[in-house]
Amino acid sequence: MPVEMTRARFEELVADALDLIPESFAAAMTNVVVLVEDRDRDDPTLLGLYHGIALTERTTEYGGELPDRIFIYREAILDICESEEDVVEEVAITVVHEIAHHFGVDDDRLHELGWG
Repeated sequence: MPVEMTRARFEELVADALDLIPESFAAAMTNVVVLVEDRDRDDPTLLGLYHGIALTERTTEYGGELPDRIFIYREAILDICESEEDVVEEVAITVVHEIAHHFGVDDDRLHELGWG
């Protein structure tokens, strides 16, 4: 049975997960926004998605770009969790995973590190 949680509470958990990011990494996050959506329309089971140009791929020609976007999908996460504690953990994992993509870390490496 999926967990029920208000959007406001879920957004608090995302904000809490962002607060766990070390200050040096948070300061290096440039031109990126984190958004909560209910689901990805192309893959409703997706928990999170990074859409943008990773810091490792930005060249001297980078400029005037719209912000990169990190999507955290509320309903998909709630679907796989059995308790609020599960949601807290899954939100933190998903936020870290997607932020890592902003820094140029690919899925294979994230799985090796236990953040897959």
